[in-house]
Amino acid sequence: MKQIITENIPTAPSKHVAPQADHADGTRTVMRYVADLRAWLFLAMLILGFEVWSRFSFGGTFVLNPFNLQSIAIFAVAPLLLAMGQTFVIIAGGIDLSAGFVMGLAAVVAAHVINWANPIMPMPMAVLTGTIAAVMLAGVPGMVNGLLVSRLKVPPFIGTLGMFGVARGVAFLLAGGTTVPVNNSFFAGLGNGRILSVPYIVILAAIFVLLMHYVLSYTRFGQHNYAIGASAQAARRAGININSHLLRLYILSGFCAGLAGVLYAARFSAGAAQAGEPLLLDCVAAVVIGGASLFGGSGTILGTVAGAFVIAVIQYGLVFTNVAPFWQFISVGVVIIISVLIDQTQRRMSGGRISE
Repeated sequence: MKQIITENIPTAPSKHVAPQADHADGTRTVMRYVADLRAWLFLAMLILGFEVWSRFSFGGTFVLNPFNLQSIAIFAVAPLLLAMGQTFVIIAGGIDLSAGFVMGLAAVVAAHVINWANPIMPMPMAVLTGTIAAVMLAGVPGMVNGLLVSRLKVPPFIGTLGMFGVARGVAFLLAGGTTVPVNNSFFAGLGNGRILSVPYIVILAAIFVLLMHYVLSYTRFGQHNYAIGASAQAARRAGININSHLLRLYILSGFCAGLAGVLYAARFSAGAAQAGEPLLLDCVAAVVIGGASLFGGSGTILGTVAGAFVIAVIQYGLVFTNVAPFWQFISVGVVIIISVLIDQTQRRMSGGRISE
């Protein structure tokens, strides 16, 4: 029998399937990375665009002007504080449409309580009393929202929209249909004072943002939030009390709106029922632009910070460059649409669920 020798027989060239697959996976990884950082990329492009515009049109700088930086930071404070609670809610697959008027309600309550406390206690104590009262009262609409969503199974959009109207009406009734001035120099100093050229309200907002980042990223509450947003059924099987979590979630959103209302009243030395009315779109936009998915399960506090600054730069930058302010709404809307399209594309590539 002849021995068959195959050692020197040339074989057909193989197809390089694995390297191509590796290349495709690498491309997807880069695209996901870019999608996750889209808020920071938007922010960088906006700053660069306004800087070039400013230098060519006015012969001056936009981003290196300390006054501009302070103004942008102050513009971002209120929507950013509202967006903190909204971030938690949206990651869990919900939404809070009442946050804007809960903020206005808190601003009115803070003004009334501080005015009531001024004659009977020192000014700092009056401010502390007003702040606690406003924030705690703002938690009441949040608790009602949480009960509607978790216990009565009302869709978040409908339940919080109803609370939007209730909070709006109560705020205007308490304010008597007008603004409520606050005569407290300590409160005014808190809202307009600075340390090393940094406004106090920006420092307070930064501390609160760091606290929320810690809660979302490093605590069991934050991890349960992601789990519920990704799959409520799986979270329930894992032993997470979803009803209790949702209740606390909407109360947290109310507290964030309450703090935003207090700082608004401090900045203007007055409480106004309509204080947060134009900020509802901004706070939701900041969360979406920051990378959170409206389907739930994804999002970060740092991304929301970037989203809030994207909106603040658009709003202040267009005013700075003498563009009609109505372009702000168009610009923010375009950025929201682009962010949602990026999120849809990212989910389609990763096999996640998308709207039909």
